[in-house]
Amino acid sequence: MPRSAWADGLATWREGEILEALYPTPALGPPPDADANPAASWSDREDPMRGVRRIRLRTFIEDLDCPPATVDDVYLRLHLLSHRLVVPNDVNLDGIFGILPNVAWTSLGPVHPSDLPSVRSKAAVAGLHLEVHSVDKFPRMADYVVPSGVRIADASRVRLGAHLASGTTVMHEGFVNFNAGTLGTAMVEGRISQGVVVGDSSDIGGGASTQGTLSGGGKERVSLGERCLLGANSGLGIALGDDCVVEAGLYLTAGTIVSLPDGTKMKARSLSGRSGLLFRRNSVSGAVEVLPRTSSWGDLNSDLHISQ
Repeated sequence: MPRSAWADGLATWREGEILEALYPTPALGPPPDADANPAASWSDREDPMRGVRRIRLRTFIEDLDCPPATVDDVYLRLHLLSHRLVVPNDVNLDGIFGILPNVAWTSLGPVHPSDLPSVRSKAAVAGLHLEVHSVDKFPRMADYVVPSGVRIADASRVRLGAHLASGTTVMHEGFVNFNAGTLGTAMVEGRISQGVVVGDSSDIGGGASTQGTLSGGGKERVSLGERCLLGANSGLGIALGDDCVVEAGLYLTAGTIVSLPDGTKMKARSLSGRSGLLFRRNSVSGAVEVLPRTSSWGDLNSDLHISQ
């Protein structure tokens, strides 16, 4: 059966196009009776300073496995992810960059980039300061959704469409893209790229990076299992099972040649998804080695992940 979703929301409308949409309470499944539509009590509102209109709408996606077709369709899918109603890679997001418009995200609300000069002038006349947070296709997640039980040190580094499980901490230099995130308690001090999921009790160390699949031809689906550690300034281009460690400074790609304890050499992709492994660089020869894990890396500090 097709998987469906719906939500009532408010959208920013400009000259026949939707710039963005907010859905406070999205839901899976078909919508209820149209007569019970709470959006009917909301009034459209003109915003002459930004040159937009705030409109009410109900969005229904008949099949989440089909590609999105409109801006409001995309925004509902992103909300489903950030509301934790679906997990990364569980809904079709094909072609969204060609659908979403570029938007100037400002202190006065979403603005079309070409309108910025006039909006800035109008704001100045009104005694207001216009601050432009970014010019991008994606807004900050925290401006639309703040999931329970999470800490986000810098809201600009988590995009709408990120999936953050309760107990997740994203530090100042951490970054979480859309259609990516955590499935349990986690520490994020590095980069979680599009499509990457991180298991419970895992740590993305400071400056560490995970490879996504948005561009560059990569087909490997990168993920971390439970109780994994990416050391500071390391990188990951394969999937890790549970209880794995990549030492600080080591960038492990799918094509990296690794040496096994018996001297056998293979590409790292051959070990993708295996559990209980330690990847390190030999300090004498410089060769990348993989060894069975024999001890814990120390685990997360539970005091840092208390949700209260």
